[in-house]
Amino acid sequence: MPKHLRAVLPAVAIMLATMPAFTLATSSTNFYEQGGEVFDDWDICRTNAAGSDGFFQVYPEADFHPIILNESLGKNADTAHQIGQQFAKDYPDIKQRAERIFAFARDNVKYITDEDQFSFPEFAQNADELAATIEAEGMAYGDCEDYAVLLAAMYKGAGLRSAIVLAPDHAATLVYLPEHDEANQIMSVDGEPGWVWAEATGGNNPLGWMPERFIGERLRFYEVKDEAITKAEPPDKTPITITKQTGSSGLRISPFFGVIGLMWLLSLFRRRRVAR
Repeated sequence: MPKHLRAVLPAVAIMLATMPAFTLATSSTNFYEQGGEVFDDWDICRTNAAGSDGFFQVYPEADFHPIILNESLGKNADTAHQIGQQFAKDYPDIKQRAERIFAFARDNVKYITDEDQFSFPEFAQNADELAATIEAEGMAYGDCEDYAVLLAAMYKGAGLRSAIVLAPDHAATLVYLPEHDEANQIMSVDGEPGWVWAEATGGNNPLGWMPERFIGERLRFYEVKDEAITKAEPPDKTPITITKQTGSSGLRISPFFGVIGLMWLLSLFRRRRVAR
């Protein structure tokens, strides 16, 4: 082996050994398929937002109800709600509490499309699934509706009023925060001003920043209520496994395969040296 490669090999090996291992996929089995759609054990459709069993119960020109939130509130309150409660204990100042919760979601969830993560054009996660992944792995992945339900549930747990807002091809969270005077747009819900936009999908977004493309657009709001949905009886359906890609759409390599790859490259380099 050439001396310069022999010198750097220990350092590279240490670097690879200390890199976090990335699991290429994790699975859940509490889902079933019906009519080409995926449902959870609350009988909520995870792959479609529309209709009575859609995760947001969206109807054309009518109200909507983000029913997936009720899997994480009321008697179903779990990790996301508890995180919000902890923020309430740690930050008595309401404005600071709201900002810290927003930063938690923004900094610990990485944006990824549902197609890249689940191989479905749409696949909603509930707030506790995201929160539990953050606690277990230090990072979760999701798209706009996933950020929205996580923030809404945590804000509710922290004693703050929250709402889900639907914009064209987008979902976000609102938090009632009349004290927040840095927002670029103050919203009104049912004629009540003081609501600010929580857009956590960008790594540098501050609380209260509303994308300009939505200013002046027709928006739909739903103020979150601390109510639960009752889990259905186990369906008479065969469970299916949903595979979740846990990294971004780029290639993620474990340290083991990294070391194997490095050894292969070194052997290739050595063969080329001999052939000269």
